[in-house]
Amino acid sequence: MAQIKPRVKAPKSVAAGEVFTVKTLINHTMETGQRKDKAGEKIPRQIINMFEVTFNGKTVMSAKLEPSISANPYIEFEMSIQEAGDLAMKWHDDDGSVYEASNAIAIG
Repeated sequence: MAQIKPRVKAPKSVAAGEVFTVKTLINHTMETGQRKDKAGEKIPRQIINMFEVTFNGKTVMSAKLEPSISANPYIEFEMSIQEAGDLAMKWHDDDGSVYEASNAIAIG
């Protein structure tokens, strides 16, 4: 599998209480475990199974992802904040890997 790197698009600054959009994408094959390779052997399942978002250490959202999610999962959500801080995201892989990204968001 190619190097897995999450990408996040979020504003650097928002007004307190303003609703804003966060867009995320992670390059991942999301192999369901249902397909076979050229030799007829089952390709083992390997998916991003959990996505978590925190802001200043408090949970904003979490989502359990299933094999029906397509390759390179794109997740978009809206949120608002009252104070500046760190928006942190984690993608959990079936193989135990955790991929992380964070963005500082200012109030302005």
